[in-house]
Amino acid sequence: MKPIFSRYFLLLLLIISSFFSAAAQDLIARQAPIDRHIKAVDSLTINRVIHKASFSNYESNDLYNSWNTSKVHCYANIELPETHRIDLRGFHMPTPSRMVTSHFGYRPTFRRYHKGLDIKVYTGDTIVAAFEGKVRIVGYEASGYGNYVVIRHKNGLETIYGHLSKSIAQIGEVVKAGQLIGLGGNTGRSFGSHLHFETRFLGIAIDPTLLFDFPNQDVTADYFVFNRSDCQGGLLTHAGGAGSQQDLAQVDHPNRKEFPNNQPAHPKSQPQVTGNFYQVKNGDTLYSISRKIGISVEDISRFNNLGSKPVLHTGQILRY
Repeated sequence: MKPIFSRYFLLLLLIISSFFSAAAQDLIARQAPIDRHIKAVDSLTINRVIHKASFSNYESNDLYNSWNTSKVHCYANIELPETHRIDLRGFHMPTPSRMVTSHFGYRPTFRRYHKGLDIKVYTGDTIVAAFEGKVRIVGYEASGYGNYVVIRHKNGLETIYGHLSKSIAQIGEVVKAGQLIGLGGNTGRSFGSHLHFETRFLGIAIDPTLLFDFPNQDVTADYFVFNRSDCQGGLLTHAGGAGSQQDLAQVDHPNRKEFPNNQPAHPKSQPQVTGNFYQVKNGDTLYSISRKIGISVEDISRFNNLGSKPVLHTGQILRY
């Protein structure tokens, strides 16, 4: 009897063990999706917290009402402040190149505005972030910017870097001033390797020369005051709002000139830029151009930041 009892007892233990094992496996199977869901929720929450923390101290949070990662120009209905002081300290030139090949302004040849600066670079040259900020867009436009990067900065500016051969920055990445974001190139609507560089504030295209002095690799002042009254047609080509600079606390800089109204001070005896443009033709020299348009070589060089040894390129746009 004992052997038979022992066999039945062992069989009963196996049945009970199998039952609990199956029940345990079933419980684990039912619990696994819940665990995965909890982990997914936790991961999403953590990412949101990190995102908020990484950008929570950005002044631009109080200015912008959206974070669009697909459209460059998405601020048509945003309300512009009457005035806003933009901190330019901490600026880093996006490229060591000092050669501006095309300025901000209307292009008669193309019958449209050029809303940035073209800076001569070669394919593969390093392009870096102008300020600390967060990458909003990394994209490609075949008929426009080519490969491009858009960065929103703490000071409220957004900078655009176009015609890159390669974009290195990632959407949502927080970058430091001077950090590599891409390589120079000739992609999109481009006629030679260069960097197309734009500075925008709430969608308003600001002439970068109001903010930065590319020949001297510096900013024009520590602060720039944006005035809504200076804007026309989504552009800011000058800065001279009443009292715009009176409250600026300029930080001493050994190599910086202090310019009232954010503009380089030209003596009254010197001619000013008239808003006209000349496109360089094959065989043109600064001397021949000066005779055609009635402006001295020195003034052409000064108006266009050509430096002491200017090199002209066919198709280049000169303002005078």
